[in-house]
Amino acid sequence: MGLSIKDIIKKEEISLEDLNGKIVAVDAFNVLYQFITTIRQHDGKPLMDSKGNVTSHLSGIFYRTTNMMSRGIKPVFVFDGEAPELKQKTREKRTAVKRDAQEKFDRAESGGDKAKYASRISYLTGEMIDEAKEVIEALGLPVVQAPSEGEAQASFMVQQGDAFAVASQDYDSLLFGAPRLIQNLTLAKTRKLPSGLSVAINPQMIELGKVMKELGLTREQLICLGILVGTDYNPRGIPGIGQKTALKIVKQHKTPEEIFDEIGKEHELNFDWKAIFALFMKPKVIKDYKIKFNPINEEKLKEILVERHEFGEERISAAVKRAIEMKRATEQKSIKKFF
Repeated sequence: MGLSIKDIIKKEEISLEDLNGKIVAVDAFNVLYQFITTIRQHDGKPLMDSKGNVTSHLSGIFYRTTNMMSRGIKPVFVFDGEAPELKQKTREKRTAVKRDAQEKFDRAESGGDKAKYASRISYLTGEMIDEAKEVIEALGLPVVQAPSEGEAQASFMVQQGDAFAVASQDYDSLLFGAPRLIQNLTLAKTRKLPSGLSVAINPQMIELGKVMKELGLTREQLICLGILVGTDYNPRGIPGIGQKTALKIVKQHKTPEEIFDEIGKEHELNFDWKAIFALFMKPKVIKDYKIKFNPINEEKLKEILVERHEFGEERISAAVKRAIEMKRATEQKSIKKFF
């Protein structure tokens, strides 16, 4: 679900080539859910092998990631750890939504209706996550296990200068203090409209410094704005307060205490804003993570994708070849630049 502040945030369209040679911290769970939601068959069901194993997430991880690598991008995948207790309400709500969608999917007769509900019943199992990690590591890419929220860990890595930006569709990393957020990085190149026409989807970058300057907010005020409109820790926020109203409110008050004291005069606060604020300001992260890029293990990739899940061997080899060639070209360019 994530934070909804898209109407007040300006984005800069960029190309994949703009990220050549840059390390990007990818919010792994965000992209995995993206893949199993969007990479589907015509009837809305996820891609599966002949044994009934879901493979949409593996297809996305392999083909979208090798496409990034072939452009010289160096992704690091950051996985969620234990979710904060405050996120439990969101989990319960998502479970209820999926249960309702599953019932409607089972009753649906037309392919169009089934496709609509199928995208709402996406799920990740422990086995699916483990295999995704296997593919990532076989591609020679680092996997970082966060102690809690993956976006918080990825944001910290960008703050430390160990990555250029966080890659996620959600805006939460801005509240966690990520200097740069890139959206649409792992999406397909085009999206089909209801009219049947296709539109291009390009990566977009959001810079926290520019956002705060344009909105006239401190990071503390931005976090308060997020809490007012709703986060994963307090879904829906304050009823009746949208993005623009929340912006107006936080700009009128300098401190979080002033903001929520004022809000409390007219609205019932059914959440602990101080606890939520603390989760964004001082999230649980690890500082001894390692970012090491290794050679691509083509044999391991074929064992996972071709032998286990019946991917086409020629397509796997071709994608690996492109990634290896770009990696060599990038390394040679770096060496020449050094001398």
